[in-house]
Amino acid sequence: MDVVIVGGGPNGMMLAGELALAGVRPIVLERLSEPSAEPRSNGLAGQVVRMIDRRGLFERLGGGPGAPEPNTGYFMFAAMPLHLGLLHESPLYNLAVPELRTVQVLEERATELGADIRRGHELIDLTQDADGVTLTVARADAPPYELRARYVVGADSAHSPVRKAAGIGFPGVTYDRSTTRTVHAVVPSERIDPATGALIVPGHEPIRPFLPIRTDQGGFSYAPFPGGATLIATVEWDEPESEEPMSFEEMQASVRRVLGAEVELMPPSGEGPHLLRRLHGGNTRVAERYRNNRVFLVGDAAHVFAAGGTGLNLGLQDAINLGWKLAAALDGTVDVLDTYETERRPVAERTTVYSQAQSALLSPGEDVTGLRQLFGELLTQPGVVQVLADLVAGADVRYPVGEAAHPLAGWPVPDLTLYTSDGMVRLAELARAAKPLLIDLTEGGDLSADGVEVVRATAETEITALLVRPDSYVAWASSERHPNREELAATIAEWFGVRG
Repeated sequence: MDVVIVGGGPNGMMLAGELALAGVRPIVLERLSEPSAEPRSNGLAGQVVRMIDRRGLFERLGGGPGAPEPNTGYFMFAAMPLHLGLLHESPLYNLAVPELRTVQVLEERATELGADIRRGHELIDLTQDADGVTLTVARADAPPYELRARYVVGADSAHSPVRKAAGIGFPGVTYDRSTTRTVHAVVPSERIDPATGALIVPGHEPIRPFLPIRTDQGGFSYAPFPGGATLIATVEWDEPESEEPMSFEEMQASVRRVLGAEVELMPPSGEGPHLLRRLHGGNTRVAERYRNNRVFLVGDAAHVFAAGGTGLNLGLQDAINLGWKLAAALDGTVDVLDTYETERRPVAERTTVYSQAQSALLSPGEDVTGLRQLFGELLTQPGVVQVLADLVAGADVRYPVGEAAHPLAGWPVPDLTLYTSDGMVRLAELARAAKPLLIDLTEGGDLSADGVEVVRATAETEITALLVRPDSYVAWASSERHPNREELAATIAEWFGVRG
């Protein structure tokens, strides 16, 4: 086999689809016989939403027709609102979609493209040598079997057996002061402001949907997802760890302690599963390495974060970054596999800053309350909001490029509208085949490149040429009337192994 992916969650399925787009037929091993119905993430946020659009998945995931629209309202940072309307251009995009649906859509896509999805197959052991990796796999009602693969990717959660078998450490910080409770609940209609949808609680300002608040006793959030039950969550500090099953009455008591007021909550009716969960503590960790020879890590196997809800967004982008590079190495075109870690690990390190900063600003204590008051004043300044919005969206990390590179190089490609001989098209639509693209916007339209699809067009931009990688990052760009063809050819050779 060329590639075996261990883990059939959203990251593993995304990677399977990316490889299949590039002509590789991967095997996905998933120990569960069906996708887990346990409620997990509730959506995607940040630059990954634009990437989902570039793969033609935005509408399939419930985003509606057309391009994603940036969030110009509010978002959250450490239970403080970011007023995105202060910005000239918001970097934040949102897509509300349950993780179960995300897995289903990505699995359907991977299967349509030819990936081999093996549910009910669990990794037992893994060893590697210079030529490949040997996996021992268990399955229900049948003897274990062996697979031999050129590469293996662990997309198998924070407790990743692949990471452990590959001998990769997972250093970080464990926060064991917090207890988080989360339930699906029905809130009485008289508690909801019909004009704003805010939750009315005595003694508090109206609690806006999806914008958590912090009190002296803990944290509280109210998230009425369209078409589903409302999600209620609390965070409390320094509670003794309980081994008793979580109950709805326990949640009611937690809400009462955190808000200092009674909020009538009722269990949801109808088919579940309905969330009723207690988590003690949390972890922020980044793998020491993302690669050990022929074994790679993506998603939670490579990084977890105690605060911020960013793990899935990073994991999907890990998969998109790694997929085309594995395919290129397999067909012998070029080996750029080492760039996977040099590009993606700094993103996780940056997100660690984001997670730790939020944890600190959510902590109890009068000193933290004073810090939050000052922080709230800073959040009235557009420059501060821009920095934090870019951090939340993952829009502030540039992939490594040379000092002389064009300012766009190393960043995600802008979503230009192109005017070609065949009509108007969004650049995002051209990215759906996950192939390298040369966008020729020169006046003469005479750029050429062997092995790279050339699109000749005009656009309302000062850019005259763009070389776009399969993951929709800019490898090279020019704003010159006559782009440097030797520089372009060298960049094509570096990334795609062909010369134009």
